[in-house]
Amino acid sequence: MAAHTAPPVLKEFCPLYYLLNSIPAKVQKGFRSVLVYLTALDASSDYIAVGSSIGMLYLYCRRLGHMNKYNLEGKSEPITAVKLLSCFDDLVAVGTASGRVALFQLVSPLPGRNKQLRRFDVIGLHKSTITALSWSPNGMKLFSGDDRGRVVFSAVDLDQGVCSPVLLLEEPYPIVQLEYSQKVLLVSSQQRCIMYYTQEQSLQQLGSKPRKSIGRLGACFRVGLCKQSDLQVYAARPGLRLWRADVRGEAAGRPELLPEPRLAAELEQYSVYLLDCLNQAIVGGMEGCGDIVSVACTENEIFILKGDRDIIRIATRPEGLAPNREACSPPIITAH
Repeated sequence: MAAHTAPPVLKEFCPLYYLLNSIPAKVQKGFRSVLVYLTALDASSDYIAVGSSIGMLYLYCRRLGHMNKYNLEGKSEPITAVKLLSCFDDLVAVGTASGRVALFQLVSPLPGRNKQLRRFDVIGLHKSTITALSWSPNGMKLFSGDDRGRVVFSAVDLDQGVCSPVLLLEEPYPIVQLEYSQKVLLVSSQQRCIMYYTQEQSLQQLGSKPRKSIGRLGACFRVGLCKQSDLQVYAARPGLRLWRADVRGEAAGRPELLPEPRLAAELEQYSVYLLDCLNQAIVGGMEGCGDIVSVACTENEIFILKGDRDIIRIATRPEGLAPNREACSPPIITAH
């Protein structure tokens, strides 16, 4: 009789000192010493990207254990959003407090891939703080949203070295989250959640009307098969409720409740919950863990940036034990 195998357990391993010690706590600007706060986070199996209050992007290569830093040149301002993508080339997009959006095409040692660091700028369409970024899987589309409700689509042609932005839509409230899959852009604002179908250039609101209360409530896709019709949407609602809907915005079943309703106001800014979507159950959570600035996930890890300089890694195994890491050629990054 085969032995029963327990499912992998997610837990926090040792603090990320190897990462945090590579980012200075303060820098010298003229005669002043300026504190460095961490303001945005994203992660992949290869990189951890951290934005800062001084306008510097810190990009940690997990395979080489090496940190590089990138700046946008010109005026120094806080980075408010970062988004990584690994496709044919490794890309990272950055958004700032004034509405500047830039993307970096990183260097790769692999044959036929990029051999020179390049930067592209999205110019003129955002006038306020960038709150969300999302890539298409092939890196040819970048979507950006800001706190005035603008959503911009940038067509990226890496071969020609061109980035062509256009205003896609405007919402009356700030954008909270963006996610793109199967030619559908999921847009969450503080007022409502909509799906924009890029091929038809049409949109559909999730639910029959906007929410009664305004709040920073996001939504994400649960990707099914390789068809648009298989997409499912999970959208946060007031009172720590979670709605599930299909790709046409129709709710599937009753809203799921996370903790008890009376705890909602107290916990929603300081807690993280892990849900089993198949069994519709909460399988884990962290409550009262402090001010959460940013959350990022890889296949088997959750990274949480909280407070000014604290990054938590929750995973099924310690850092460095990913199954295929040693089998891959390590990337090479050049500083900019």
